[in-house]
Amino acid sequence: MLTHLNTKGEAHIVDIGDKAVTRRRAVAQARIIAKAETVAAIIGGSLKKGDALAVARIAGIMAAKKTSDLIPLCHTIALSKVSVDIEQEGVTALVIRAAAETIGQTGVEMEALVAASTAALTLYDMAKALDREMVVTDIRLVQKSGGKSGDFVRA
Repeated sequence: MLTHLNTKGEAHIVDIGDKAVTRRRAVAQARIIAKAETVAAIIGGSLKKGDALAVARIAGIMAAKKTSDLIPLCHTIALSKVSVDIEQEGVTALVIRAAAETIGQTGVEMEALVAASTAALTLYDMAKALDREMVVTDIRLVQKSGGKSGDFVRA
């Protein structure tokens, strides 16, 4: 049964009032595939728009905090921690990994996914003048812990 549908099949926000308060953590990632020169410019900090890595990290953190404003049926939750890490993968890719944490009644998977995807889109925006063929791809949940459904780790 889909939890965001009521007995009539209508969309609604899930009642989390009876759920246990637990420590919850989620990690999501996204990947950008780009020209080698573009990846080098991002990593080297030589873009005309400035330090793309710093801007993307801040954008991801800000986006995690705004998830319930973007995804209609997400609860507003108090995040205890959000981190965004960006690493080069080979010469033509960047991997963005975002982690979100809370102590609460609902998970932070969406916050981590929104952080990773927003950071990736920010990198695209910062470097699009160099490479309009960049691809944002592989946005996915990597792991989560806490809550009734327990732990998940992508194989």
